[in-house]
Amino acid sequence: MKLFLSKLHYKKDLTLPESTILFVLRFFSIFYAIITKTRNSLYNKRLLPAYTSKAYVISIGNITTGGVGKTPLTLEAAKYFLELNKKVAIISRGYGAKLSNKNPIIVSDGSGAKYSALEVGDEPVWLSQNAKGAVVAICKSRIKAEKYISENFGSEIIILDDGFQHRKMKRDLDILLIDSKNKFGNGYLLPAGPLREDTSNIKRADKVIVVNKGSALKNALQYCDFLKQKYNKDTYLCKIVPYYAYNILTNEQLIQGTKIMAFSAIGQPQGFYEFLKNDYKLAAILEFEDHHYYEKDDISKIIHYAQEENIESVVTTEKDAVKLINIIKDIELPIKIYALKLKAYIDIKEICGK
Repeated sequence: MKLFLSKLHYKKDLTLPESTILFVLRFFSIFYAIITKTRNSLYNKRLLPAYTSKAYVISIGNITTGGVGKTPLTLEAAKYFLELNKKVAIISRGYGAKLSNKNPIIVSDGSGAKYSALEVGDEPVWLSQNAKGAVVAICKSRIKAEKYISENFGSEIIILDDGFQHRKMKRDLDILLIDSKNKFGNGYLLPAGPLREDTSNIKRADKVIVVNKGSALKNALQYCDFLKQKYNKDTYLCKIVPYYAYNILTNEQLIQGTKIMAFSAIGQPQGFYEFLKNDYKLAAILEFEDHHYYEKDDISKIIHYAQEENIESVVTTEKDAVKLINIIKDIELPIKIYALKLKAYIDIKEICGK
């Protein structure tokens, strides 16, 4: 259902059954709109209190569901401040974590992940592996996590991964990401569309980043100018490009031009597929729901599908890879599993400099 709705939110030519479903969902979107508008109004009028941290708080989020590039940008911001010798902490809600996130869980104290992706979620583990030196925590209450981190680690910079709608905590820098291609999908609020809140709330952001994952760079730059003029916000372009694909067990790089199958469990995976088409022969695709946690049966399904298509190499995302390692490390696979590493080009100093 989650995968179906995600496609419905961004699909242009709907079938009659799909149009009927969308019509029904729009009825529920009215109630969602009332709730989000009321909540935002209460915070805007300061009738709902917001917690103030002693640390410098940065929120990196988006206004739609699905993958836009929040986690890679969170990593870039963390690395920037770590290079300035600041004590950095990243707080995530921990979507899909099997462990209870009612109380703070320190996924990393700066030395790497202490939990598996199954236990605490794929994004916190990926950040722990790539932002060495930064504390990474998950908690349902970001405020609880902040208090624990401040007391035990004395962090000077706190980054909220996916924090735009989390208005319970004040932030010193509110960064909003928008996908240059998908933008706001069909323009409806949940559940009929991908919007978490009305686009008028873009004005709440301090800075806007347009994420370009494809080759239409000119269109992305024009969209940056459009948003800058419409909302009077500092607007930047972040270009994300494929770097290379590596074997998740051996780190061996995948040879360009290889026939491959792609699989993923992320929101808006179309950009991922487009990246692969640049350097490899993408012959088949297998999709799972966003934040899906793989089991041995899923691995068997991936293997079976690849073998049916006579494919020996399959490629997934790095977020998916952290969820697969513990499952496949003791299995003799008839195929090779690779992860695509991406590279982000953005002037993070200009955006986060303080």
